[in-house]
Amino acid sequence: MPEFQLTVNQKVQRINAADDLPLLWVLRDLLRLTGTKYGCGLGVCGICTVHIDGKARRSCLISIKEAASGHITTIEGLSKNGDHPVQEAWKEAKVPQCGYCQPGQIMQAAALLIEHPTPKPKLVASTMSTVLCRCGTYPRIKNAIELASKKIRS
Repeated sequence: MPEFQLTVNQKVQRINAADDLPLLWVLRDLLRLTGTKYGCGLGVCGICTVHIDGKARRSCLISIKEAASGHITTIEGLSKNGDHPVQEAWKEAKVPQCGYCQPGQIMQAAALLIEHPTPKPKLVASTMSTVLCRCGTYPRIKNAIELASKKIRS
């Protein structure tokens, strides 16, 4: 098996794996970073969202070979102490119910705020609708993103 060098959460990792192994399984099974969750395996639900070079990407659709050239950030690497503005806003707005989709939701929201620090409500709704939440916490997600946007700007 080929060896790949990945930069995950600012740490260089060397991994031997088949070049078509999805990044999701590299993170969860080989690196034991289990914050990134499996949802559908088709890139539809968004639950496995991570950042690659600051952009939200579905880790179930990206192979280790494709991911090796970028800087990967998982929910574990978003902040050291869970104090990223989005994570803080998530707590304040009491977003989670079951919590399963929350890593994907948070990573999607953080990427949105990198590109659009003051997103319009329509953009928030369309962007966040790409990460499915079976509990329907979208109104709280919207509130948390507004809160995080304010935190980032202050």
